[in-house]
Amino acid sequence: MKRRVLDYLACRPCGRPFQLRIEQQDDAEVQAGTLSCPACGAAFPIVRGIPRFVPAELSAEKRATAAAFGYEWTHYPELNEPYRAEFLDWIHPLEPEAFRDRVVLDAGCGKGRHAWLSAEFGARDVVGIDLSDAVEAAYQNTRRLPNVHILQADLYHLPVLASFDLFYSIGVLHHLPDPKQGFRTLVGHLRPGGRAVIWVYGREGNWWIEKIVSPVRIRFTSRAPKIVTRAVSHLLAEPLYAALKLLYAPARNRPWLKKMLFYSDYLCAISGYSSAENFWNVFDHLAAPTAFYHSRAEVEDWFATAGLSDVVISQRTNNSWRGKGVRKICNL
Repeated sequence: MKRRVLDYLACRPCGRPFQLRIEQQDDAEVQAGTLSCPACGAAFPIVRGIPRFVPAELSAEKRATAAAFGYEWTHYPELNEPYRAEFLDWIHPLEPEAFRDRVVLDAGCGKGRHAWLSAEFGARDVVGIDLSDAVEAAYQNTRRLPNVHILQADLYHLPVLASFDLFYSIGVLHHLPDPKQGFRTLVGHLRPGGRAVIWVYGREGNWWIEKIVSPVRIRFTSRAPKIVTRAVSHLLAEPLYAALKLLYAPARNRPWLKKMLFYSDYLCAISGYSSAENFWNVFDHLAAPTAFYHSRAEVEDWFATAGLSDVVISQRTNNSWRGKGVRKICNL
């Protein structure tokens, strides 16, 4: 943990800044210690460089979802250059310039790939938050970056101030028990004029996943031991990888072929995945206990209910939704 992250932290619900007690430090990184609130006495440990704000009363659903993604990202922590183009596609129409000198909240940072890119884009500070053990991978991937800070916390109960210029949540909200409430909570941490950016699974274009894949995931693969889910993922990932390379990759430049193929917009988009990326992508879709598929009307309602302006909702690969909006500036 870098000391400067304290500028963005506050005890909830006290709203008071934390006091830091250092037990172990490695150069600029506090590796062990405690963050405590002088008002209410609440204390939170810093373990292996990461402040831990995980509430003891987490629901079984949240714990299971966190365990699934923690397993995934700690077993596949590598960062790859192709993530840049994919990230920019997820947050379209934002460009790297939107991050320059901004204070950014990465809501559901996983292994830190987007925090890494946000720092590269020139963000003043990036605060990456995840409930799962993925924070271990995120911290290792970003600890040498002076403007990235990783916290372990629940997105519904963030120990942060309403001081962010931008938050993004990529592929996270649809795994929350109440995605709309999760979105509204994040908007509450934006400064007036700050931007909200999300990407979520779409209901449109995903009928076969909702009808075929989701029942299997809910009843079997999300409940099975991880070794079993990995085995099932391998069985599915191998033929998928062959199809991606032999059919969908060529179809990217052959519109006539693309029209003939099933689910072609999405599968063409991921046809450049490595074998490992493809496998973990399959695992991702099978392991999470909670996954919602949202209609455009639902996503529009989130932005309207949160009172955001300059809203842009667009479809990505005919199976998901991107959204951005601005928190209104109140003129008194």
